[in-house]
Amino acid sequence: MVQSEMQAATGHAPRMGARRIYEALKDQILSRVYEAGSRLPSSRSLANELHVSRTTVTVAYEQLAAEGFVELRQGARPRVTALQIGQRPRDIKAAAREACGPLSTYGERLRRLSPWLDYLPNTLAVDFRYGDLAPSDFPALAWKRAVNSVITQRPGRLAYEDPRGSRRLRQALQGYLWRARTLQCDLEQIIVVNGSQQGLDLCARILLDANSAFVMENPGYRMACQIFSSTGASAVAVDVDAGGLKTEDLSGIDAQMAYVTPSHQFPLGGVMPISRRHQLLDWARDRDAYVVEDDYDSEYRYDISPVPPLQSLEDGRNVIYLGTVSKTLSPMMRIGYLVVPKHLQEVFATAKQLIDRHTPMTEQEALASLIESGAYESHVRRVRRLNRERREALLTALEGAFGERLTVEGADAGLHVVVWFNELPGSAETALMDAARQRDVGLYSISPLYDSAPGTTEAPRERLGLVMGYSALTPRQIEKGIQLLAAAVDAVKGAR
Repeated sequence: MVQSEMQAATGHAPRMGARRIYEALKDQILSRVYEAGSRLPSSRSLANELHVSRTTVTVAYEQLAAEGFVELRQGARPRVTALQIGQRPRDIKAAAREACGPLSTYGERLRRLSPWLDYLPNTLAVDFRYGDLAPSDFPALAWKRAVNSVITQRPGRLAYEDPRGSRRLRQALQGYLWRARTLQCDLEQIIVVNGSQQGLDLCARILLDANSAFVMENPGYRMACQIFSSTGASAVAVDVDAGGLKTEDLSGIDAQMAYVTPSHQFPLGGVMPISRRHQLLDWARDRDAYVVEDDYDSEYRYDISPVPPLQSLEDGRNVIYLGTVSKTLSPMMRIGYLVVPKHLQEVFATAKQLIDRHTPMTEQEALASLIESGAYESHVRRVRRLNRERREALLTALEGAFGERLTVEGADAGLHVVVWFNELPGSAETALMDAARQRDVGLYSISPLYDSAPGTTEAPRERLGLVMGYSALTPRQIEKGIQLLAAAVDAVKGAR
């Protein structure tokens, strides 16, 4: 990761001198790839990664330290210092944005959006980032066999395929969705996409106009809101509670689409009861609007029974179902799927064809093989068990460290929990995250997931809230992380 970033920053091959390493690292610090308080790689690991001597890296680090960019301590990795705004050189990325020429209306909207930097490298000892999975959970042997089986079979021709996706995979998904989610659909209704993000992008392109409106859960999935907003449509935030979207608040809202996570609301974890589901569908039918149902982690149920998807209620005419393997196999595997109403299947297929022709076929055929053989569902059962153990470790550690000083939401399903600190106000958010990072722990606030438009409910400022993922950590790492979190909380409380 560091190697590829340096190549991008310098435009040179991996073998570089101390000056180029220094300049690349300085650029990354100034553009906040490495935030204040974060650690750089050790001189040994970076030297191995860049295929240079350790002395070369040490010289680069010493120059950074001399200019005040990092702090060096014997036996510890360099730590980025907190730079004062008035002392900072010109931000390279900001300068690049200012130099950008005229863009389309769409491009200008994207330029105004705040980036969601969840792809940046992380060197923390314990990171509670949600959405990550443990590499050890990936079924490497089964996947290797499936891919090898595909690539050793010579196809009858090398040509573009059906934009809806591999027929074999769509047949496998058709059966899997019936077994796992009681969802029935025709083969032509399934559109294979490059992960849930492309599925959301297709919905935005097809369902929204520049001056239209869409309903978003508040708090909710920020990336979905950004995708929909990029069309020029306006978000209408509707609050959620323990039952998910408060559908009684939909009355009087005129929108073309509503985005919901009814089976496990993101991020608070509520499950939408059947009465609200019907109320939501009634609203959509009365306004000839569509409901995008994101079933992003439906495989992970611990203390609750599976809930039938919206798509299976009534005729599903106004529902577009979105699923993915990002939470079961890997976020790096960009395969998802839409189940669209019959009257939309052709337009979705055409849009997919125009965007990228079709999703890569080798991965599609390999996934089909896993589902057909039963290996995929066996894997899902295994990782569900492992994540149940991680969840229990997290809940036990939180209870032991904090007791009634915090409240946990959304623990019945999924791969994260929301933790509210009853004794820390929302204004302490930055201080706690900085204190935790100084202890090598990554924390993530819930406040960016709330809509901040006038008239909407913002994150409860009387309590500090965190979204804590656990699916990439071992029970031992979780226990260590909570101990360090407790120390960070004590430090913040002591400084107030």
